[in-house]
Amino acid sequence: MGKMLTAVGLMSGTSMDGIDVAVVETDGQTAVRRGPAAGYPYDARFRDRLKRGLEDARSIAKRDERPGSLADLERDLTLRHADAVGTFLRDNNVLPENVDVIGFHGQTVLHRPDEALTVQIGDGNLLARETGIDVVYDMRANDMAHGGQGAPLIPAYHAALARGLSARREISAPVVFVNIGGISNLTFIGAGDELVAYDSGPGNTLIDQWVEAHAGIPYDQGGMIASEGRVLAELAGRYLSHPFFTAEKRRSLDRNDFVPPAGNEASLEDGARTLAYVTAAAIIRSARHLPTAPKTYIICGGGRLNAVVMCDLSSLAEAAEGRVVAAEALGLNGDSMEAEAWGYLAVRSLAGLPLTFPATTGVSRPVSGGRLASKPADAPKGQG
Repeated sequence: MGKMLTAVGLMSGTSMDGIDVAVVETDGQTAVRRGPAAGYPYDARFRDRLKRGLEDARSIAKRDERPGSLADLERDLTLRHADAVGTFLRDNNVLPENVDVIGFHGQTVLHRPDEALTVQIGDGNLLARETGIDVVYDMRANDMAHGGQGAPLIPAYHAALARGLSARREISAPVVFVNIGGISNLTFIGAGDELVAYDSGPGNTLIDQWVEAHAGIPYDQGGMIASEGRVLAELAGRYLSHPFFTAEKRRSLDRNDFVPPAGNEASLEDGARTLAYVTAAAIIRSARHLPTAPKTYIICGGGRLNAVVMCDLSSLAEAAEGRVVAAEALGLNGDSMEAEAWGYLAVRSLAGLPLTFPATTGVSRPVSGGRLASKPADAPKGQG
């Protein structure tokens, strides 16, 4: 076992709803001790700014460009993360000087894997100055520089968690971790720690966009809207016949790769119900590309809170002789897992250990990644 470090992970995902913060103690390898976690939502005005930032980002040709509003947005986003770290540490009685590193995801505003271009806004140096803690950030770029898709990065952490779960009676191998965020992704852990991972399709993003456009709310809480609707077979079939699901090569997705239906194609309820089914069916359809059929699906991410998605997913998995288990049933935290992973990956980055692998992102060989922003030598401990 390597040296144990305390890391704070920060995640702001494609759903753009806020900042997840979590602390882990880890050697970046097999040892993981999970600590407290919390979420800090963005206000509606800032979420609108993020959406406008996605439009400004469309013109980016080089990853260091910040056209339009993006430079100001990057600074404000970073300061919000610094505030979240300060609040989190105070609320959990953790001294900043006892944190070795922050793993900072930033906000993805552009992801074009076919062009080897991915942009996560977030100023690591500013965050290090504001918090007085070393920061590892920009963890996707080196993967792309070596031929990878830049996503998903969480599989290394899933593999570490799976080792700790292997004796649980609820677990039958092979195991797949499913993260239902804005985009869903799978991590398959087979015999001998065989690791295969890829994006599996739209997660919450289509449902969120649909209900926000037609009901003025950011998401379908618990699947309540979807529960009042019915699946429109033709509309669902259109999504599930997308060439993404049958392509020989797995590729990572941008939130714009799948777009919500036109407003006249469904009622509010039928649209939400159909998109919930698409979210579940996309996971099972994408699982066909795994080496063997999964026996256990461990579900994480915000999508697991949508009861309609989970019901559909359970039914579809059972038809394929699999079983769905929510992360919490195994003592895990399905909300904070990605933030935990970013802390874990920061420690791996400091140790020069691989973050990605040929069977997770398509990278040419296992590679490390991330950039280190050191706290200023004269910065007072606990600043921010």
